[in-house]
Amino acid sequence: MSFKKHSRQYDLVVFGATGYTGALVAEHITTHLPTDLKWAVAGRSAEKLQNVISECRALNPDRRAPDIEICSLNDADLGALAKKTFALITTVGPYAKYGEYAFKACAENGTHYFDCTGEAVWHMSMIKKYEATAKATGACLFPQAGIESAPSDLMTFSMASLLRSTLSAPVGDVVVKIHAIRGAPSGGTLSTVLGLFDVFHWKEVAKSHKPYALSPTTNPKQAPSPSLLSRLIGLYSIPNLGLVSNSVTSGTNRAVVQRTWGLFKREPSLQKHFYGANFTYREFIRAKTPAKGMMMHYGLIFGGLLLMFCPPFRRMLRKYVSQPGEGPSKEAQEKEYIQLQGVATPDIQPNTDKQAWCKAEFSGGMYKLTATFLSEAACSMLQDDTKLSGGVYTPACLGHGYIDRLNDAGFRMETKIIDSQQ
Repeated sequence: MSFKKHSRQYDLVVFGATGYTGALVAEHITTHLPTDLKWAVAGRSAEKLQNVISECRALNPDRRAPDIEICSLNDADLGALAKKTFALITTVGPYAKYGEYAFKACAENGTHYFDCTGEAVWHMSMIKKYEATAKATGACLFPQAGIESAPSDLMTFSMASLLRSTLSAPVGDVVVKIHAIRGAPSGGTLSTVLGLFDVFHWKEVAKSHKPYALSPTTNPKQAPSPSLLSRLIGLYSIPNLGLVSNSVTSGTNRAVVQRTWGLFKREPSLQKHFYGANFTYREFIRAKTPAKGMMMHYGLIFGGLLLMFCPPFRRMLRKYVSQPGEGPSKEAQEKEYIQLQGVATPDIQPNTDKQAWCKAEFSGGMYKLTATFLSEAACSMLQDDTKLSGGVYTPACLGHGYIDRLNDAGFRMETKIIDSQQ
């Protein structure tokens, strides 16, 4: 499939290619995207960028190497870079500190944009500042398009699509759980977590995790209310998913899934995918035993309080964790694995005994998975007729073609209809 015609110098630029995740994006492009791609790697150090190019040549000596673009973190440099390319992937974080330059530049210059932030509060602030601009220029902006929050968003989309096609039903309650995960955070991720409350007040972070905080329209439908015991101990029993506990990523992923619901309701080109008026979303992590589930629950509570209200705790942790640019070795990455499972209940009367069930899994580094999400999303914008006219979008807005690309690249999703359990 050929790329869309445009007048810019590049099809795609990777900004931050010398960082841990950025280098993995460059590697994935080198080994998976079409060889006629016109692309560049961008950053502040020509020497480090040349090292990235050398590594890419070693992976695939037969394809065209990327150009080098020297670019610093300022409006002038990012604006000039955005004008040169059809699409831009940025892995320069923490986004709360450094991300706005690229987001603004792409919004103002009609350049399609992809990042891997997990900072829903920053995402919310970018929507408020730049969505109107992106609509005017035609820029399609995709924040939170990495491991946070593409899996949750795409699994929900896949299950809702199956319910619509097989049962002619909208979707009601959706529950996704992290069933298994083996992997270690990079220094960039840890820097983001430890620095978030240095940039945003805890009230702003809490606001971004409220229901439909990122959505263009609200949904009065409330998720099923947990029992008092579940609230206290953090354990839940979900039919067809088993025993689960609260997940550290549930808030930021839920924000994106709920934005998808709002976009599907509002945007004319996406309304055929609308989940339905009674849609709800919940996310958890598998509790291997009740004791471990309770430990995760209370660990999240007390750890979160320390991060929010205790700057000395954050400063202490910075001394002992990996630094930005560092991450798991290639050998360690090969042992990493993630599997997610989900169920979706059709919103139909009378009630049916059927549900949609989904399993998504990936073997390899978690940051390789993020690189896969970002690169294949950019390729979807370059090749597919997405019918997106401009604005701040979510991974699910790229549709089934994007899911097919991910499946071919190693992120396996299986969705089917199963019997529901009471």
